[in-house]
Amino acid sequence: MTTYYVNSATGSNSNGGTSADTPFATFSAVEALKLQPGDTVLLAAGSVFNEQFDIKYSGTVSAPITIGSYGVGDAPVIHSPGDGIHSLYASNIVIENIKISDTEGAAIYGGTVSNWTVRNVEIDHTGLSRSGSVTFRTGSNLTIENTTINDVNGDGMWIEKINGVTLVNNTVTNAHGTAADAIQINDSSNIFISGNTLDQTGASTPKGVLTLIRPVNAVIEDNVLTGGGFGISAQAGTNITIHDNDISGYGGYSWSYGIGLGDSGDTRDYDIAGNYIHDGVWGVSVSSAGTTSYVRENIDVHNNTFDDLTQAALKVDRPASGAFHDNAIASDVTPYSISPAIIAAGTFPVSNNTTFEDTEFRVASLNAQVSGETVHVTADLTTTGHDNQKDKIALDKAGHANFLDDSVFGETLQLRHFGHDVFDRHEPTPKGGDHGAAVDFADLFADKGGLGESHHLEIADAASHHGEADAAGTPGHPDGLLH
Repeated sequence: MTTYYVNSATGSNSNGGTSADTPFATFSAVEALKLQPGDTVLLAAGSVFNEQFDIKYSGTVSAPITIGSYGVGDAPVIHSPGDGIHSLYASNIVIENIKISDTEGAAIYGGTVSNWTVRNVEIDHTGLSRSGSVTFRTGSNLTIENTTINDVNGDGMWIEKINGVTLVNNTVTNAHGTAADAIQINDSSNIFISGNTLDQTGASTPKGVLTLIRPVNAVIEDNVLTGGGFGISAQAGTNITIHDNDISGYGGYSWSYGIGLGDSGDTRDYDIAGNYIHDGVWGVSVSSAGTTSYVRENIDVHNNTFDDLTQAALKVDRPASGAFHDNAIASDVTPYSISPAIIAAGTFPVSNNTTFEDTEFRVASLNAQVSGETVHVTADLTTTGHDNQKDKIALDKAGHANFLDDSVFGETLQLRHFGHDVFDRHEPTPKGGDHGAAVDFADLFADKGGLGESHHLEIADAASHHGEADAAGTPGHPDGLLH
């Protein structure tokens, strides 16, 4: 197992390349080697490489080949007239802690590969002449994590025919093009997509945000998806879980939806729950662009929150079986649009959904004291529909806030927008539990006239989405209170 060093500023291809004092200068010196399992290629901080890096050899599961960086300073950057990193038939590869930008082709292209990990990579302005950013075609066991992709032409990620896809804690912003999504995954299986921020708000003529076509065994959870013509398009899948995502800002078409399914093939076994779908057109759409007869069965849509939609929370206009139940729907949103034939057949029943009205929640006065690891806030709260009351808010320094007062227990409290979108999503809380929500306290108080001013947020009564043991508090930022 050998570590090779490459420094575009101080290196020479006549060096041995095996120490930071004798680095190579270009990728061609590395490509001339036959890399072995466990070998590492480190690029010097601050280096700029104007060439494509071809990875030709494979590691093993226990000893992958790693491409990374060394030194102090800016991450090494790969520019390229082709792809940034290109590989065919290589397996057990790790790419980490580098930047790829201004490539004519993809930032990373892998074909017929297995056991690849891409992590902590920054990708910007790629696909300048050939659309693409991160592209993998055919293989198994792909992980992309903690990676940022911004301002690229074509899909931010294009993944096709991969068994075993894990996408965790990535940020994709502005993938441009009429056929571009932040992420598109085709004909793949065993998919896990979690904790990603996907924003197409500033993209030029984008298609959508997240597309899966013919997925098998997929979990999509705890992601934030914004903009595009749609949020999640999960067509022709089997055993698909879509939970706890924040989907908003999509539109541009009469058919635009937060979550769409029912086209491109048979659709079976979907569990759609805990999502906050808002500021868009349709909520969940079970539909098809054509009249082809597909199977659409066991589609369970429940415990979601729908708000600020111009069309119905649920649309079902093609034959389908499933249920729409226990959802919270804003009073100005049409609950559902189901074709009369489906209603008559009774294959998609609607039950136990709750309509909520937005009400006003005023912080009339506020006093904060710091004690150990907790900020204790006493607030005089006035709400429409509740008596005036004085509640305590406990905010620990890790940033978790809870309203602690039994006077409002027994009802569900949903916290919405505060000021300039401090509250980004509804956070229903359990009956008899703490009332909590994400709070940026610096925005909440520091820039709005200070403590003691009257501030507003919205609350709503709706069905609880949490079990009795679930914690209601979610992260906030106490900086504005700790002066």
